[in-house]
Amino acid sequence: MRGSHLSRTRTLTAVLALATAGTVALTGCGEQKQTVGTAPAPKKQDAFERRADQIVRDWPKVSPVTQRQQALLPLAGADRPKDKGVREITVTVGHSACDVHFGARSHESKDLVVVSGWGKRKSNKGMCTEQLATDKVKVRLKSPLDGRKVVDAATGKQLFKD
Repeated sequence: MRGSHLSRTRTLTAVLALATAGTVALTGCGEQKQTVGTAPAPKKQDAFERRADQIVRDWPKVSPVTQRQQALLPLAGADRPKDKGVREITVTVGHSACDVHFGARSHESKDLVVVSGWGKRKSNKGMCTEQLATDKVKVRLKSPLDGRKVVDAATGKQLFKD
């Protein structure tokens, strides 16, 4: 019987030691409030954004796209900017004569401005001649051009040389 008394004492001492350690560990928990906000879900990149990221990453070794996509229409040209401080460039977009809407968009990095034409057809149904139409479109830049190279997203080529 003597051994069982010591065993109970040891068990009780161990339980009290663990309870004390737990209390010390939890002291101060819950005193500070944390504010957790909700962030929007990450936006899935479209074909143009994926292509622009690839061009920025691999420049100047970039191959042209192999398939024509409505989000990556090649540019027929670009007007040379008057100076390096411009925040707007004019490009000529080659689009389908059946496109009801068309335009250009850009992706900017430290060294490059990647530009692509885009078009949206009225409907996939019905007849459409694959006639090329060209129109000039102004593209607003987030920051001045300032010597950055302007690259066509579809072809991977620099639009005008300095």
